[in-house]
Amino acid sequence: MGGYLDIANSLGMWIMAIPVVLITGVQAIIFVKKSLDACKTKVVNLSKEQCKTAFRVGAVSAIGPALSVFIVMIALIAVIGGPMSWLRLSIIGAAPTELTAAQMGAEAMKVDFGGSDYDLTAFSSSVWVMTLNGCGWLLFCGLFTDKLGKLQDKVAGGDSKLMGVIASAAVLGTAGYLLSRHLLAGGPSFRAGIVSAIAMLVLEKVAHNKPKLKEYNLGIAMVIGMISAVVI
Repeated sequence: MGGYLDIANSLGMWIMAIPVVLITGVQAIIFVKKSLDACKTKVVNLSKEQCKTAFRVGAVSAIGPALSVFIVMIALIAVIGGPMSWLRLSIIGAAPTELTAAQMGAEAMKVDFGGSDYDLTAFSSSVWVMTLNGCGWLLFCGLFTDKLGKLQDKVAGGDSKLMGVIASAAVLGTAGYLLSRHLLAGGPSFRAGIVSAIAMLVLEKVAHNKPKLKEYNLGIAMVIGMISAVVI
């Protein structure tokens, strides 16, 4: 097993991974700058303080998902090495998807993911499945992102308030779908979902007296749910 890990953690793999991750970092900086510029336009018209609040809320809300990605990254590093784990979870960030893809690559070679018979061929298969699995998303974003604005105008008819309602409904529907799967699965997933929901309700009550806490509620509830799944 150590033989393929020598290659998976080799300098060549790090050299191939670093440019991709750097590009992701540059894109993040560009998005932040463009969003700040958009805040100043008449269409958005947000104050500087509102922009700071929005970024702060987003950063705190990202703590929970980031922790889950970090935990899966540790598991992936042990099997497919640091460079590929870092690269995949930096550009995709969907930890369960990447782990599943790596496992499917191993199954295609008739071996257990991370097992004693997981060799260089199985590692290569995992890398190929993870890479090809992400290509569909990247192609869709590259080919159709610019057309989504036109679709948005057709759906909302240029009404920004209606678009806000539609977007909120879409987020609630997506979150509800993802949560229902975990509740139906039972076990730690069920406990994490229930505890997070209770924590969110309690935090919302507390936030009435301490408004500044409200923007941190989602991130705190996520962390509490994750801890409860492990501790209980």
